[in-house]
Amino acid sequence: MESGEDAYGELILAYAEGRTGAREVVERDDGFIEATGGPAGYFAPVRRWPAAERRGLRFVRGRVLDVGCGAGRVALELQARGREVVAIDISSGAVAVARSRGVRDARLLPFEKVGAELGAFNTVVMYGNNFGLFAAEVKARRLLRRLRPLAERIVASTRNPYETDDPAHLAYQRRNRRRGRMAGQLCLRVRYRDRASPWFDYLIVSPEELEGLTNGTGWRVSRIIPGEPLNVAVLD
Repeated sequence: MESGEDAYGELILAYAEGRTGAREVVERDDGFIEATGGPAGYFAPVRRWPAAERRGLRFVRGRVLDVGCGAGRVALELQARGREVVAIDISSGAVAVARSRGVRDARLLPFEKVGAELGAFNTVVMYGNNFGLFAAEVKARRLLRRLRPLAERIVASTRNPYETDDPAHLAYQRRNRRRGRMAGQLCLRVRYRDRASPWFDYLIVSPEELEGLTNGTGWRVSRIIPGEPLNVAVLD
């Protein structure tokens, strides 16, 4: 991304520098705009993680790929537990913060560019709702097949798009279906002050949809750890 497009990275940098008033805004392509809870969650210690993510750590083993590492909360926790971690993010600002906080191997790398040059992994971790980085149905199947020879397990958090009664979200799901998209396929961008990220697709799925996405990819859903607001899926 160009420097003016890394809104997420600028937000993370601002918070890391002590500007605690920093606020993240997420904009959807139908005009829906929402301020998130702020960047504190990207720095949260494990005791403040969603319960399902804490429970999911017991299924993380060996050498780990942390996808969408952000400020490094997952990589730092796993390093403290003795894991070798390669942390990746598309945001240069986030990678800089992760490195400054002690993540030993943080790389600027898009998820879709992960390949054999990184070596083999026992576990791919995608926390912070980062199953969403699979983006869309066709892309998800392609990336799952790409990951199969590189990793033994995926531990990813997501949320069920159908657990809402918000008319704006329900209308967006109907719009997606009319366009041939999965109901939880969001087109978003992140805004912070005068910065805006490029538009990107982000996929949230129900446990049943997740089962369907893995068909024919070499993966299977071995466990769903329910939680609020996030569930954690373990794929083997």
